[in-house]
Amino acid sequence: MAEKIQVLDANAKKIGETELPVQFSEAIRSDLIGRSVLSLQSRARQAYGSDPKAGMRHSSKLSKRRRKYRGCYGFGISRVNRKIHTRRGTRFFWVGAFSPQTKGGRRAHAPKAAKNFEQKINAKENRKAIRSAMAAGINARLVSERGHVAPSGFPFALDTSFEDLSKTSDLQKALGALGLKDELTRASAKNVRPGRGKSRGRKYKKAKGPLIVVSKTCPLIKSAANVAGVDIVECHAINTELLAPGADAGRLTLWTKAAVEKVAENNLFM
Repeated sequence: MAEKIQVLDANAKKIGETELPVQFSEAIRSDLIGRSVLSLQSRARQAYGSDPKAGMRHSSKLSKRRRKYRGCYGFGISRVNRKIHTRRGTRFFWVGAFSPQTKGGRRAHAPKAAKNFEQKINAKENRKAIRSAMAAGINARLVSERGHVAPSGFPFALDTSFEDLSKTSDLQKALGALGLKDELTRASAKNVRPGRGKSRGRKYKKAKGPLIVVSKTCPLIKSAANVAGVDIVECHAINTELLAPGADAGRLTLWTKAAVEKVAENNLFM
């Protein structure tokens, strides 16, 4: 028998019930969720590498033959490429260049920008991971274990009228009425990161707050953008990294009634 959850309006009053589709009854597979998140992160990884000509811009041709005057034969020196600074007759002042072991030379095995970091996951496994993360997001026990302050009566769905909230203040007031005031306070905290990351553009660490899932492009997408820790996404665009940040399943997820109905109607992620 399909599970039913209550539908609450902006004043936290029950206005009905909605039936959860089969996607929300998926067994929770943390291994699949981890692989799916890793696949997403690997695809977002920025390519890096050295200039293909780095360390190779010198005129450093050096002969190894016996009778070449501009060569190293008979001088008791290593046979590496050298660039000439000055010369007097057949005597040269030169330094090593181009060769990997010399100062100013190229790297032996420099990182290549063409390297592909993508880690693949099968389409069916990815859909199963999304369904698993959806089920974890409405599991009160897992949500609390993840660190969220779940309100009493969770899980519940939001009335479709939530999608028409165009002001951030109205949304914050509604979330407070639903019992999410402590959760928003927790998600707005900002802590200084330990270690070298402080000097590498990620000084602060922030907690993840609730995820709101809507059925379509609506005013709520803009009004929720300024609430610290809150993410909002259309139901067809959800992924495991939103539902389980850091591959840790159980993010507190609030679905609007229209979004739940759209998942069932379009048979999403099946």
